[in-house]
Amino acid sequence: MEILKTIREIDAYPGIESQEPKEWKQRQAARAVTFDGDGKVALLHVSKLGFYKLPGGGVDEGETIEQALKRECLEEIGCNVEKYAELGRVVEYRNKFVIKQESFCYLAKVVGKKGNPNFMQDEIEDGFKVVWTELDKAINLVAGGKPTSYDGPFIIIRDLAFLNKAKEILSQAK
Repeated sequence: MEILKTIREIDAYPGIESQEPKEWKQRQAARAVTFDGDGKVALLHVSKLGFYKLPGGGVDEGETIEQALKRECLEEIGCNVEKYAELGRVVEYRNKFVIKQESFCYLAKVVGKKGNPNFMQDEIEDGFKVVWTELDKAINLVAGGKPTSYDGPFIIIRDLAFLNKAKEILSQAK
């Protein structure tokens, strides 16, 4: 899968110097730009941390990326999804957690009815809420984030790469 972007500490925090670890813990994640039947995109508003993000998360041991994608979308946006195109991959180096995270992202569509998310306790505490909106507005919401967490700037850069790639692919298909 094509690498759309590599994000390092300096990209998320310009002007701040930090030393990169010699070795990284590896983490894979699955994410989706998911459309409903009305052509709206699912975002998660992380209200207490000041940003919006795409649904998705870590691939569990023994799980494929596609299985993780379906599980995460069911948990976070309450929907069964079907992927229909690859968007690409973003690699993040988060020094604070000594993690190299590779996120694999897809275009997906809701299959069946929308349900309710099943947020984990930390997601509830962070103020997670599902928002469905037009693609251009989703890009603006993500870009306008004012994150108060260490991860926030990484998430914004990553998800903007995915959303902009989705817009590019969809505009070429017209």
